[in-house]
Amino acid sequence: MNDFLNKSILKLKNKNIPNPELDLKLLLQEASFSKKEIILSNLKIEDINLKYLDKLISKRLSRKPISKIIKKKYFWKSAFYVNSYVLDPRPETELIIEEVLYNIKDKNQKLKILDVGTGSACIAISLANEFKNSKITAIDISKNAIEVAKKNVKLHNLSNQITIKRLKLADLRQKFDIIISNPPYINQKEYNKLQPEIKKFEPRVALFGGKDGLRFYRLFAKEIEKKMKKKSIFICEIGHKQLSSCKKIFSNSNLILKKISKDINKIDRTLTFFKI
Repeated sequence: MNDFLNKSILKLKNKNIPNPELDLKLLLQEASFSKKEIILSNLKIEDINLKYLDKLISKRLSRKPISKIIKKKYFWKSAFYVNSYVLDPRPETELIIEEVLYNIKDKNQKLKILDVGTGSACIAISLANEFKNSKITAIDISKNAIEVAKKNVKLHNLSNQITIKRLKLADLRQKFDIIISNPPYINQKEYNKLQPEIKKFEPRVALFGGKDGLRFYRLFAKEIEKKMKKKSIFICEIGHKQLSSCKKIFSNSNLILKKISKDINKIDRTLTFFKI
């Protein structure tokens, strides 16, 4: 068995896969006949569907991300269905949840929440689980992303709390207590340099924010305040080195920037706005 594991790890290493041991363990878990946690030191080859494992390894060798192979990604406190039509949830995006919790101390409030560009609906679902009395509207322009979002809402039994709509922000005619968004913010130069796992297997529409990466912040500065109630908040994620540009864009709106939060790498990552 050790020889088999070493050969598999070497295959992954030769393709410059960043964490070959971890990736192999996750693929072995997916190909296991048992759902018990895989421990490499006492793994038995008869416990693994080798034909299926070979298919999984071949997909990873093509640089397809593990999440897209097993169609699952963890975010906040839950697992979500993902595919090539939605962006994988990132750990830094959990800051949006943290910031909502920081600003709303009473989790029993009957809040109206809007998630703009919902993708897999991971943020909307995570907020629904934190704020049980909230009603959440999650919108996206991608038909395929909407299907994934609906699937996740159904899997998490939250159809009575979350409404999924294929809709542009400008066409929305409601007002909300909280609006959140993780918009596309990669610029053209950054997009061209993306690693294969992202460029080949993540949807461009969920990544590319125009030539300078700021297209959606200009839209937000124009549209968001129209969708906000009095004393409401808007929290959005931003890209690396976009803080000064975003400050300038929002300076022409009726929103006041109250907080800038940094991610684990000390990069400015979320902006929290209040409506004047």
